[in-house]
Amino acid sequence: MMERLKACHTWVFDLDNTLYPAQCDLFAQIDQKINRFVANFLQMEPAKARVLQKQYYFEHGTTLNGLMKNHPVNPDQFLEFVHDIDYSVLANSPRLRRAITALPGRKFVFTNGSFAHANSALGALGLDGVFDNIIDIVATGFEPKPRQSAYDHLVTTFDLEPSRSVLFEDLSRNLLPAHEMGFVTVLVCSDKDWSHEPEGARPASSDERHDHVHFSTDDLTSFLTDLCLKEAQ
Repeated sequence: MMERLKACHTWVFDLDNTLYPAQCDLFAQIDQKINRFVANFLQMEPAKARVLQKQYYFEHGTTLNGLMKNHPVNPDQFLEFVHDIDYSVLANSPRLRRAITALPGRKFVFTNGSFAHANSALGALGLDGVFDNIIDIVATGFEPKPRQSAYDHLVTTFDLEPSRSVLFEDLSRNLLPAHEMGFVTVLVCSDKDWSHEPEGARPASSDERHDHVHFSTDDLTSFLTDLCLKEAQ
């Protein structure tokens, strides 16, 4: 499998809790803003809004998708509100920039967030200009990962060859469709609880193994740096 990974020429990265470490709690800010939006929009108490928020996430892939299925919500207003956050918690990462830049071929960001959110996060990380393009939730017609249609859109739009492509993700379930399409899959793990998971769920540990996960790491920068060194040998 390592030889196949080294032969890949397309590199696809999730954004949240993948390109930046979960420990910075950037997504916790988004999670809180989503709760506030749901509470304000539906005129609910925050605790009740939280339950509905997680229910929609679990049933529809994203809270936004659940809102769109059940209420006359404006998705652009939702995305603008929930991504109005403090990006200064993200640390500039020259090592990660060097490692991604050194990868052969094309690089993409594939996110359930917005294009503007991805651009802001990449800028704060010092990764602006590194990626060839971004597929966001708007580009997929608001169809989120892990729905197959989102991956089909990614592959069709950029004419990807799945058997020579890699997907990096922090959520194991989002790697399953990619694995079935022929991608090499890499799970980026953390011991921190995911603020965006359904209640009762737990983060993926680096000790866990899944048939649809080819590689796992708790340090994306080191993983990519080691891979580039192996390719150079």
